[in-house]
Amino acid sequence: MANSYLVAAIQMDSQDNKENNLQMVAAYLEEAAKKGAALVVLPEVMNGLSEEPEFAETIPGPTTDFLCAKACELQIWICGGSISEICSQTERTLNTSVLIAPTGEIVAKYSKLHNFDVTLPDGTGVCESLKKQAGKNIITVNTPLGKLGFAICYDLRFPELFRLMALEGAEIILLPANFTQATGKDHWEPLLRARAIENGCYLIAANQTGQKQQFTAYGNSMIIDPWGNILARAGEKPEIIYAAVDLELLAETRQRIPSLQNRRTDIYQLNKEAN
Repeated sequence: MANSYLVAAIQMDSQDNKENNLQMVAAYLEEAAKKGAALVVLPEVMNGLSEEPEFAETIPGPTTDFLCAKACELQIWICGGSISEICSQTERTLNTSVLIAPTGEIVAKYSKLHNFDVTLPDGTGVCESLKKQAGKNIITVNTPLGKLGFAICYDLRFPELFRLMALEGAEIILLPANFTQATGKDHWEPLLRARAIENGCYLIAANQTGQKQQFTAYGNSMIIDPWGNILARAGEKPEIIYAAVDLELLAETRQRIPSLQNRRTDIYQLNKEAN
């Protein structure tokens, strides 16, 4: 296992042209690989914003096949942001991320657990559950880069999910997002840093930016270390940010602040722990 390596988060302004979006993805992946990134994280809805049926895909399918080919070509790990996945049980689609190894193999698949059903401070209403089927599983996976965990956008507001991943051994949590400017300006950074600090883990958050159908995306993608330091931060334009992940630093941080060990499981437990 590599103790230290370079990671990248890609900030995009995806729109409803899948071909154009994937052309941008290819260019970003190639640039990140040239810079030496071992792991690259794409944002939520990276191949298209539309909820029209023709934008949804199976997994494996055209978009994941494309990402698998790029991972193999460039010899990098890719977290494929998220795409709309066809769900055989319902007409609603899943919001799904995949992790792809340098072999071109999909080694993990995670579907967003929490639907964003809110009225934003500016009065805009968003109800994802009308078109999105919530996922059902918490996913962590062992890799040569460490143990990775997965969340998507609104999942960030649910610390239970991140704590359970940490208790399962997750060291790096990957967070593709399409976080809004209305809430992001106040909540994005403190939530990201809190999740990293609480669990002594790295957080790689790749966000969308620009004007979307219902809101403006906040940008400000970040890579945060287990102490809560912001190692890299994007602005409001599409770009790639880079930082080094150091698993020895992670282990030292968890020794200095042993909050995972100091929990009072005789007093409280999360449901998954009790099972």
